[in-house]
Amino acid sequence: MAQVAIVVTLKSATEKPARALIAEGPPFDPAETGFTRHTIFLSAGEVVFVFEGSEVEWRLDELVDRPFSVVRDTLDRWRPLVAGPPRIGRVAYAWEADGDG
Repeated sequence: MAQVAIVVTLKSATEKPARALIAEGPPFDPAETGFTRHTIFLSAGEVVFVFEGSEVEWRLDELVDRPFSVVRDTLDRWRPLVAGPPRIGRVAYAWEADGDG
């Protein structure tokens, strides 16, 4: 399973509106899109969107490139909250407990 994170720096004092957008849920069905897990981390200054699944980067590209996509509308709603371009993060280290124990 592959993982990709999209890291977004927030403008000052935008944590509350960011939390409200997150509370609406994703503008797509994660299961139908082929993701196995989707997690969002929020701090006072950043949002990190984590996507997991096979061919996860291709699935993200397809999601954003869909014509007339509701995802594009949602991205437009995030723009006033964002300071600078999003950054892509890829796994540099991972640890997982053995299921035996």
